[in-house]
Amino acid sequence: MTGPVAAGPVVVGFDGSPESLAAAAWAAREAQRRGLRLDVLQAWPRPKHLAPGSEPGDHPALAQLAEREGELLAIAPEVTVAATSVAGDPVEALEAAGRTASVLVLGSRGLGTLRGFLVGSVSQEVLRRAACPVVLVRAGGDEPDGAVTVGLDLAHPADKVLAFAFEAAALRSAPLRVVHVWSPPAGSEYMSYGAIGGLEREVSAVEDDGLARALEPWRARYPEVEVTTELIRGKPSVDLVDATATARLLVVGRRIRHLPLRHHHLGPVAHAAIHHVHCPVAVVPYG
Repeated sequence: MTGPVAAGPVVVGFDGSPESLAAAAWAAREAQRRGLRLDVLQAWPRPKHLAPGSEPGDHPALAQLAEREGELLAIAPEVTVAATSVAGDPVEALEAAGRTASVLVLGSRGLGTLRGFLVGSVSQEVLRRAACPVVLVRAGGDEPDGAVTVGLDLAHPADKVLAFAFEAAALRSAPLRVVHVWSPPAGSEYMSYGAIGGLEREVSAVEDDGLARALEPWRARYPEVEVTTELIRGKPSVDLVDATATARLLVVGRRIRHLPLRHHHLGPVAHAAIHHVHCPVAVVPYG
């Protein structure tokens, strides 16, 4: 395998739901690929007046985690699994785990082909706040075959996004598809047809050159990864979703803005991806 792999564990949030079961299975396979420990974390708010160990749900929760630990060992026998049940706010517990994790894995529930996916409030908060990459896994579906796809924004180069995408492709012996969606300059719609065509060819050539330069060091670092690139004229939050119908894993970035936690947000591309892309979606913080 080319390139360094972070030493932190793969952490999966677990609450016993079908979507968290799917996330745990995906996380076990990912931990095995990376040669890392898998931490299965269950957290729930405990009333302040109750002492540790007095919560009626403590023992069933721990038993459920122990049962799942055995199932995960069957899926990924080479992985060390540690199951932990924490009495506390789930967002805070997962965010804290993410400070030392290589990857956080969460589940989401499907609402049907037209309606997309339900991403709960805990998952959305963790996606906005986590310091490490967060992968959202769909309930009832394994990771399909196909290329790892990464959406790249050339206006905000993000080496961490490309590092995650290239490593994910290398770990899976899968091709990597790099998609960049671009838009013509504002005001170009008022130009003549001939001028618009010339401008679009010029802008496309500039975008293509920028894409090649952004990928050059990563192609050299991961020569075993087969890379294809695609420039799409359109709106990133719409066209990137449309371009991932056959993706195995979609990787997108989330810019870190140094604002109070309540102001953190995903951005339109990541928001569209987690609600409408059918394959697992990795949201990688950068900046």
